[in-house]
Amino acid sequence: MSTTSEEALRAEVRSWLEANWDPERELVAWRNLLIDAGWGAPTWPNRWYGRDLSPELAQVVDQEIRRVGAVGVARAGPRSLAQAVLLAHGSDGQKEQFLRRSLTGEDTWCQLFSEPGSGSDPAGATTRADFRDGRWVVSGQKLWTTSAHHADWGLLLARTDWDKLKHQGLSYFLIDMRQPGVEVQPLRQMNGHASFNQVFFTDAEVAADHLVGERGGGWAVATTTLMHERRGFDSFGAGAGPTDVRPGRTHAQASAEAATALEPYVWYPQRTGRVDLVLEGARASGKLDDPVVRQEIAKLLSLAKSVEWTARRARAAQAAGRPPGPEGSLGKLAASLIARAAARVHTQIAGADAMLTGADGPLEGLIAEILVSTPAISIAGGTDEIQRNIIAERVLRMPKEPSPDLDRPFRDVPRSVAT
Repeated sequence: MSTTSEEALRAEVRSWLEANWDPERELVAWRNLLIDAGWGAPTWPNRWYGRDLSPELAQVVDQEIRRVGAVGVARAGPRSLAQAVLLAHGSDGQKEQFLRRSLTGEDTWCQLFSEPGSGSDPAGATTRADFRDGRWVVSGQKLWTTSAHHADWGLLLARTDWDKLKHQGLSYFLIDMRQPGVEVQPLRQMNGHASFNQVFFTDAEVAADHLVGERGGGWAVATTTLMHERRGFDSFGAGAGPTDVRPGRTHAQASAEAATALEPYVWYPQRTGRVDLVLEGARASGKLDDPVVRQEIAKLLSLAKSVEWTARRARAAQAAGRPPGPEGSLGKLAASLIARAAARVHTQIAGADAMLTGADGPLEGLIAEILVSTPAISIAGGTDEIQRNIIAERVLRMPKEPSPDLDRPFRDVPRSVAT
């Protein structure tokens, strides 16, 4: 990246923003302007609303947008997964229909992978999609689906061939979540939140041209989705949620959008263990002078710092344009270890009071919420066991774990649910 090209780009973006940014503009109208200029997703191809810029030059665009306090395109929630999947695997027709609306925020998305009988094994999906009269007909159940209760569209992995091997009989679809035959039921969690849903499909329809990739090629598309999902597991810090509210119609609408999109994730900082609260709690309780507690805090902070550096390397690789790989599994597994270690340290500091919720508990019950939220990070996005398998096979190049599922038609594979 030359200094001259960076300076010329910065000047071009700055001039365009000075001529077009108006905080009283309607949000979608503003984003359409941003997209038409190629500044909304500058690393995307020119044909698909971008400028083919390198990740380094795209940072210059982002810096200038932030400098004037302008609102960017919609990225929050599962729509980022939809964007990644469509760019990598979508047809031109699918890109034309969905990419712009995903950037303007007019469409919201959810990811439909996990099922009651195969939550940590998406390749074991038994939700079926049968081709009838020129369209796909879907029946089955999905579980742990974040944002399904307000999603317009879903990224669906479904079984289209029962006589092929497990991974070869899957196809990937874009499904309308607002149609008859789709029922969404929220699930209440033990921490009091209801971020996830179970989704029932009863003869729900998918247009033939909403199949992503080839019939039977769904696992490759699902792998792209999962790699992007796991790479994002370090993106929810202590302050997840809409921030930096500024005056103006555009900001008000963007803030309302963010509140809806991020509402399912408000407890996500707690599932990470909240390492940032450990020293504060130790000082307030006087436990910082306890040599045993102090040693556990030092171990926790050392582990957290090393994982932070690993996450920075992964983000640097992403900024350099490299596709997501197994480092997402390393980061996710490390996040689980830190969350459990942090929960233990919080308990050492607060003692039995850590179990108290509401105003009676430490930090008005926040420590108790941490304790019942941390198990989630070892499950969501693939269990710790799944991540260890990925690391063993793809990083350490160890032999694959023997599985009776891989050498027989899926119809003959034992399952825990009826099909």
